[in-house]
Amino acid sequence: MSDSITKARHRSARRPSTPLTDLAHAASEQMGTAGRRTAVVASSGLMITMMAIPSNAATQASGTLASVDTAALTASARAVLNTSPVVSAPADLEFTVDAPVVKAEKPAPVVVVETPVAASRTAERAEAATSTDTAAAVSTAPAAAVPQSVSGNAVLEVAARLVGVPYVSGGTTPAGFDCSGFTSYVYAQLGVSLPRTSSAQRYAGTVVSRAEAQPGDLMWSPGHIAIYAGGNQMIDAPRPGKTVQFRTIWQSNPVFIRIG
Repeated sequence: MSDSITKARHRSARRPSTPLTDLAHAASEQMGTAGRRTAVVASSGLMITMMAIPSNAATQASGTLASVDTAALTASARAVLNTSPVVSAPADLEFTVDAPVVKAEKPAPVVVVETPVAASRTAERAEAATSTDTAAAVSTAPAAAVPQSVSGNAVLEVAARLVGVPYVSGGTTPAGFDCSGFTSYVYAQLGVSLPRTSSAQRYAGTVVSRAEAQPGDLMWSPGHIAIYAGGNQMIDAPRPGKTVQFRTIWQSNPVFIRIG
């Protein structure tokens, strides 16, 4: 009779199992499942094909978001930039700006029309005050009788009919005369128009010397005008308070003016 010897079987030593070990093992299995490829297993003469689980299915199974392929996006962006037109400007490019042309027009000249203003008797008397012998000589000059030169002289005949008319400042009629109003009225009766003021009548005719002067010529001194009566006499409207009269020439150097 033979003895039967039964040998005991011994398991190989295993690594100790801890919670961390179980977690690592589970992770390894999931990664293997997600990444394994088609496997071919031979069993009982049949071919069984095992398809690998898609990566997105594994992602959905694990509950995490799918990763983004940044390399593909970068390549697409570069393709768009390469096909876009390139705009470049030359180094000597000049820019121009169309500005409206502004034209300045010269304004039309302003024409000023001066209206002559008749000088007042006050201004004439102020001018007469510049003469050193004006006021005193007029007040002391004696009245003269009507000279013989009046006969046949048209100017003096008109003037003689006005003897005794009172002096009136600004007067131009037989109701009253100032000096230039008297001379202009006398000449107007003969159809001759004289300027209104004594200063203007000074330039109304031709200046002659005293030796060449004739009865009926005008006699001018600063601020006063009279009619020459021949010899050393004249007729005029002297000043306020006096009347038209023949009298002796009192001016030292009068200007004789011939009209016409």
